[in-house]
Amino acid sequence: MKRFRLSFLLLTVLLLASCATEKRIWYMQDARPYTPEQILQQGQIRIQPFDRLTIVVNSKDPELAVPFNAATSLSALTGLSTYSSGQTLQIRTVDEQGMLDMPVIGPIKCAGLTRSELAHRIADKIVEGGYINDPTVNIQFADMNISVTGEVARPGRYAITSDKVTIFDALAMAGDMTVYGVRDEVAVMREVDGVRHIEYLNLLSKEIFDSPAFYIRQNDIIYVKPNRYKAQSAEISQNRSFYISIVSTLISVATLIVTITK
Repeated sequence: MKRFRLSFLLLTVLLLASCATEKRIWYMQDARPYTPEQILQQGQIRIQPFDRLTIVVNSKDPELAVPFNAATSLSALTGLSTYSSGQTLQIRTVDEQGMLDMPVIGPIKCAGLTRSELAHRIADKIVEGGYINDPTVNIQFADMNISVTGEVARPGRYAITSDKVTIFDALAMAGDMTVYGVRDEVAVMREVDGVRHIEYLNLLSKEIFDSPAFYIRQNDIIYVKPNRYKAQSAEISQNRSFYISIVSTLISVATLIVTITK
């Protein structure tokens, strides 16, 4: 009978611990199923100073578009990229003032624009200048990266290709959080106009959708801190290694002293 009571007690403790653990892992716990919500028209990645872009201008008459795809100056270019058709593309860098130097039409203000908005602005300038009547402009980011670190399965730096990347997309790239990650205080570090901001996200609540850091931008750093159990475990392990190192050193010194005094 005592053994049965002990087993029942242990099972109850395990179940309670399991429930407590699961409650801290579920995302958006206060979200109601089958409750549609209006999606805000925001979140598209916008061009920033020092972004690297490939820009291709096309026309029904390909020869008319050639000058717009040529190199402008060494300062505007930082490399070459190969297009799927085999055409070599110039990689153009947005300068620190947010300007992009384009062939023929000259500098264009592009900081704060989306890829689509910049493509329309370039096409309008080409038409207004009387160069091409039917230009189509394709713009791609040459390289966009984010960093995900802390309590995730695969910490590292990841390339993003989509115009909209959420915090959940970023965590998925890194293999999601481990069970030790604190889900109600995920830090997103971001630089805006030369000022560093840190936004904390609560992934346990659907209010995360209203956060300015829900949509990730290029060069963001996402940090998932460990919970207290993982932190304490790491501290104990570190202290253990420290004391083992001291004991090992003392033994070595004692052995040396004994050897010398013989």
